[in-house]
Amino acid sequence: MGTVAMLPAAMPDILARPDVWRGDRLAQASLPTVASGFAALDAELPGGGWPRGALTELLVDGAGIGELSLLTFALASIREAGGWSLLVAPPNSPYALHAPAWAAADVDLARLAVVSPASGRDALWAMEQALVSGAPRAVVCWAPYADARALRRLQVAAVAGGALAFLFRPTRMAVDSSAAPLRLQLAGEDGQLAVRILKRRGPPAAAPLNLAITRPARLRSRDYSHDPALAGRPAHRQFAHA
Repeated sequence: MGTVAMLPAAMPDILARPDVWRGDRLAQASLPTVASGFAALDAELPGGGWPRGALTELLVDGAGIGELSLLTFALASIREAGGWSLLVAPPNSPYALHAPAWAAADVDLARLAVVSPASGRDALWAMEQALVSGAPRAVVCWAPYADARALRRLQVAAVAGGALAFLFRPTRMAVDSSAAPLRLQLAGEDGQLAVRILKRRGPPAAAPLNLAITRPARLRSRDYSHDPALAGRPAHRQFAHA
């Protein structure tokens, strides 16, 4: 019996895949994204916005430097499309759960759910299950520790559910490898938010971005590993309200 030779795929077909890109340019494949609301940032993100169906890591130390300002425009867009968002293990800080601030950013509080698991491991499990379910169209989680296996599981879950997936972690985790296709390091700087793109589908970013946020940045040092929201706090789910 004769054999049939397998012809290699044409290069344009290979480059059309969302998981393949050239090292000297941003991924060219059509990627489902949601605009961040910051034109300078969107210009540096493959697809022109936050990726749907992929894990995004946001590495930051402290709370209240304007880090959530990066997400409110996208969460408001989710609301306009009829979807809802889930916050998992937000830090026990007025900056994370300040209802008037969320409402002022056009995030519908009736479509914003909050769950506070008893441990960091439970928080990662809750995020994974929410992503796999496909129910929320955006999931934001705060977790001080996540090993390589947990990050791979979150990336697989994000792909399966197709939602926006954001994971806040301390900046010391920047040296660790990660399955997340997009990794950003954040810092408060002179009333602005400094954004350094550590990893993306494309070449490294040339320089950090300094983004003007809607309110003055206030840096409050905080170690998430000792946050009551991640250790020893009863698990519950509730809708945020003013």
